[in-house]
Amino acid sequence: MQLGMVGLGRMGANMTERLRAAGHDLETFDPNVESTASSLEELAKRLEAPRSVWLMVPAGIVESIVTELAPHLEKGDTIIDGGNSYYVDDLRRANGLRHHGIHYVDVGVSGGIFGLARGYCLMVGGDDEPVGRLVPVLEALAPGLAAATRTPGREGDPSPEEQGWLHCGPPGAGHFVKMVHNGIEYGLMQAYAEGLNVLKHANVGLHAQETDAETTPLRDPDHYRYELDLPAIAELWRRGSVVSSWLLDLTAQALNASPGLDEYAGRVSDSGEGRWTVQAAVEEGVPAPVLAASLFNRFASRGEADWGNRVLSAMRHAFGGHLEKSPEQ
Repeated sequence: MQLGMVGLGRMGANMTERLRAAGHDLETFDPNVESTASSLEELAKRLEAPRSVWLMVPAGIVESIVTELAPHLEKGDTIIDGGNSYYVDDLRRANGLRHHGIHYVDVGVSGGIFGLARGYCLMVGGDDEPVGRLVPVLEALAPGLAAATRTPGREGDPSPEEQGWLHCGPPGAGHFVKMVHNGIEYGLMQAYAEGLNVLKHANVGLHAQETDAETTPLRDPDHYRYELDLPAIAELWRRGSVVSSWLLDLTAQALNASPGLDEYAGRVSDSGEGRWTVQAAVEEGVPAPVLAASLFNRFASRGEADWGNRVLSAMRHAFGGHLEKSPEQ
């Protein structure tokens, strides 16, 4: 199948390579790297109708690219947004393009930089006709049935979801599912980080404790005298444990390379999906305390809690005369 790819960054370039390896014909455009087309207009001209153009760009520039690309497309063509766009924007774009006879498909893509070899989990939203035309591309990008053992009770020909892709519903559905996927990812990452941090500080009883009025004393220092090997524990959990996962695999790899993780400052960004997931949970009236807490922790990691913590110190000093301790104490 012929496909246009806009954006040849870490994800787009690898996806292009995987598709070409599967025999697909790729025309590409990225102003920052070598491409087969020098502009979106030329890209559209190099594609045969009905055209399919896949955007693999940051969510913040999807709107401008769609606006520039659409006039060069014709009725029956399809724009695919494979980035992490907000599903509400998908609904608006799909409605706008529909008036011109252009299809809009949103695809949530998970797999990161490892997708070239492992394949990509694809969550697809859009009308049946354009999604149906994209099946060969989706099958080539997806990991395939061998990526996981078959769920007991599933028999016969493998379904799309067993191959690693799924038509989730109408426009917006793909990015909605990917949004929640990433919200869950925040929670999983936070759980691993917090648990490993508890293990890291299991040696607190080996160190001298403050005995002033500002510090809660450690009641039983003898209970916390473990010098635990975190890289070894992460490696152990990868084998036979109910908390084993690809995220744990990557964590074990990082700890093995750098047990202290000294090259990281602990400033954790959020690209939007976690916020949107929590917002959806609020609007649906669905409790999601773990996902919300993991999102707020990312804000705190970037220093957004610092001023609020100063307010806490000021109040504590005001009502009880408690003096703030320096970081060295």
